Amino acid sequence: MSTHITVTGNLTRDPEIRYTREGQASVLLGIAVNRRWQDRETREWEESTSFFDVVCWRDLAEHAAMSLTKGMRVMVAGRLEQRSWETELGERRTKVEVVADEVGPSLRFATAEVHRQERAGASEDPVALDPADA
Repeated sequence: MSTHITVTGNLTRDPEIRYTREGQASVLLGIAVNRRWQDRETREWEESTSFFDVVCWRDLAEHAAMSLTKGMRVMVAGRLEQRSWETELGERRTKVEVVADEVGPSLRFATAEVHRQERAGASEDPVALDPADA
C-alpha cells in the first residue's frame, strides 16, 4: 500500500540532475510549504514552514532539471516512500521522501509556457491512413 500526496510549495534549490550507474536520470527537489493562519485570540498572524524532499526519475527528472529553478512555486503529486541506510559510523538512518509521479509549475502567482517533448520511439509524423487502404 502506498500513500499518495500532493504538495504545493517553493523550490528551495535548483534541481541537480544525476545519473545512476545504469544511466537512469534522477533529480532531488527541495520544497518549502508555508502555512499562514490568524490566531483567534490574539488576532496575530502566525506562520509555519514544512520542508519536503522530492525524488523524480527518468524523463520527469530530465524535464524538471531543464524547466525548474530555485524559488519557483510547483505542484508535486506522488507517493510517500521510506528508505533506510546505515552511516559510515554504523548508525541506522531513515528518511521519508515524496517520489514524484507528476511535477508542474503552480499558476497561482505566475504563468508558464509548455513545450511538449517527443517520447522515445515515437515518430514525428503520424501516418495518415487512406480509408481506401482499410
